[in-house]
Amino acid sequence: MFSAINNGFSRLGDHPDLGKLVLRVSLGALLLFHGVFKIQHGVGWIARLLHAHGIPGFVAYGAYFGEVVAPVMIIVGLLTRPAAFVIAVNLVVATLLVKTGAVWDRTSVGAWALEGEALYFFGALAVMFLGAGRFTLVKNSSLQ
Repeated sequence: MFSAINNGFSRLGDHPDLGKLVLRVSLGALLLFHGVFKIQHGVGWIARLLHAHGIPGFVAYGAYFGEVVAPVMIIVGLLTRPAAFVIAVNLVVATLLVKTGAVWDRTSVGAWALEGEALYFFGALAVMFLGAGRFTLVKNSSLQ
């Protein structure tokens, strides 16, 4: 019985390129919400955090690349692997700046306090390792 169920799902779900598209679009679209917020409200608060750690404030503008440009690139399938790497690095930097003390914390419902950041980070790593797949707006494979 379980074998029949598994075989049915295998036939239904044997579409790795569609899975890559779902991963790319969901990761990119969800990160764009963060990027749009930064476009609307600026990155001054990030610059102040960086300055407090001895890092020049202009580095804060990199958040636009990591949360607007790179997600759009991933969604359309343009330079997908490098864009995913940028997102992963952006997540590490953001987590170190804002939530360094929360590494071992849990939320009121028992979840890991860095759960969202981890999902974005590992999603970006998955895209980086998997690549764009067949469904992209970029047809030149050297630009995927």
